[in-house]
Amino acid sequence: MSSEIAIRANNISKCYHVYHKPNERLKQLIMPRLHRMVGRPAKHYFSEFWALSDVSFEIRKGETVGIVGRNGSGKSTLLQIICGTLNPTSGSLSTRGRIAALLELGSGFNPEFTGRENVYMNGALLGMSAKEVDARYEDIIAFADIGDFVEQPVKTYSSGMVVRLAFAVAINADPEILVVDEALSVGDELFQRKCFARIEAIKKTGATILFVSHSGGTVVELCDRAILMDKGEKLAVGTPKHIVALYQKLLYASEDARAEVRAAIKAGTLQTKTGRDGVKSDLPAPEKTVSSESQAFLDPSLVPTSTVIYEPQGVEISDPHVRTAAGNRVNNLVRGEVYQYCYQAAFSVATERVRFGMLIKTITGVELGGASGTAAGQAGLDFAPEDLVEVRIEFRCVLNPGTYFFNAGIMGIVNGTDTYLHRIVDAAMFRVQPVQNSVANGIVDFEPTFHLINEQASNE
Repeated sequence: MSSEIAIRANNISKCYHVYHKPNERLKQLIMPRLHRMVGRPAKHYFSEFWALSDVSFEIRKGETVGIVGRNGSGKSTLLQIICGTLNPTSGSLSTRGRIAALLELGSGFNPEFTGRENVYMNGALLGMSAKEVDARYEDIIAFADIGDFVEQPVKTYSSGMVVRLAFAVAINADPEILVVDEALSVGDELFQRKCFARIEAIKKTGATILFVSHSGGTVVELCDRAILMDKGEKLAVGTPKHIVALYQKLLYASEDARAEVRAAIKAGTLQTKTGRDGVKSDLPAPEKTVSSESQAFLDPSLVPTSTVIYEPQGVEISDPHVRTAAGNRVNNLVRGEVYQYCYQAAFSVATERVRFGMLIKTITGVELGGASGTAAGQAGLDFAPEDLVEVRIEFRCVLNPGTYFFNAGIMGIVNGTDTYLHRIVDAAMFRVQPVQNSVANGIVDFEPTFHLINEQASNE
């Protein structure tokens, strides 16, 4: 992360004029001038609403910062000022680098234009030249995955297609500053994973990311720092876990206690006591639709579209999938059951000290866990050209209901250096089915057992 400042906000304030009757707009346009002409003090026919009040912060180049807060806290207004679509009433803002904004996705599209025409128009709005759009056009269309509809007027698109096309344009603009406002909830699970994978790649290039979300878990997973906003004010800045804990304390406070909690947060005196290292889980409770005796099965449509295949170095991975103990291919798993993650490894050169690996991740890219090794447990095995190995990695599904991804990797020695021989990111995906009457929450099921002891009764 660079010490160079990418975004600097200095006492940003934004005031809106609120008119309670339609004719008050006309009065405000005419009457103050008349009053001044006759020497009387001007009268205002509006009330002021301050969406932002003296907000200041700095974000360094390469930093990912989350902004959290209740509805109406000024988050979206702040992002619009940063993107240049709104001007502040007072204060100053400076940015360094091309900005791509994922705000009201598709709102700038012309419904009469085709998807192709809107891609070029939207790209121009993001500061891309026609040549730059030409160079990225195929990637944009592949990412949006709307097929032949790209040549049809946007007015014939579904809302999901419009959002996906707009997201694809913005995400392929090679931004130096990426501004995201609740845009990662668009599309289905497959498209969401593509979005997160692309944002991960942008982050690795050193881009600055400003991220707004009501999902505390996502902010903790993606961000280096977080800012808590409320009623147009910046209440606190700190680590994502701490800020999300403060946000949830404020969010769930009663009406009577909210002002006191807000004041304590602003003064830096509020103490948080929450589970999971300061973060209350915001994952929905499992749906009570599938019994624990349900069977794992294969859904042919559950295939990752965010797969990244690295260049093989003497060995190539193929056919990654999950099997039951009986050998049946599945991708809808039952929590608590044992499965095998399998793939084939075809060697084309002699290779030394080879280990086989796997990794499980969430939709947002959080690495939940994995392993690397060999069947015999040695530091590594040697293979000859034309060797073909079927890798089976047995694991017990301890994950709560949700959608997850597998990586596959093979490590070994190349020119005396231990490195990846082949690697596939998002090689396979699977879903853990909902379980009836579950007491577990979060991501991992630790199989808690509750024991309640009535102390008073035992003393009698």
